[in-house]
Amino acid sequence: MLVSHILKSKADDGVVAIAPEASVTEAVALLSARKIGAFIVSTDGKTALGILSERDVVRELGRRGPAVLAEKVASLMTAKLVTCQRSDRTDAVLQHMTDGRFRHMPVIEAGQMVGLISIGDVVKARLTELHAEKDALEGMIKGF
Repeated sequence: MLVSHILKSKADDGVVAIAPEASVTEAVALLSARKIGAFIVSTDGKTALGILSERDVVRELGRRGPAVLAEKVASLMTAKLVTCQRSDRTDAVLQHMTDGRFRHMPVIEAGQMVGLISIGDVVKARLTELHAEKDALEGMIKGF
């Protein structure tokens, strides 16, 4: 299965973005309000400057305490993005996420964000694919 299939199946294909100069407090409120685990850091909503996840925030809170909430998103974001394209296969994306130990990956085409997928999205797609393969094999065995 391709990343493009995941993007088509998502209920909300928009990418939630926050400005790099926003405070971490604003970021936490956005994560909570949207019930999401990460978002893209961007000044224009199209170009990904970085990504900020709930794990990034919790890690720094544990390390430096509540003062981190007053800092800018840019100070906590991961600037070195690992991205994928619509044409990438889900098994390769899942491998990158597993190897890198991260749960969200921006989908970039021609330098512009076209989506954000989570490891949950990829696992769901892979399970759907495996179920279809199982059904096809059972059909072949039973002669359907």
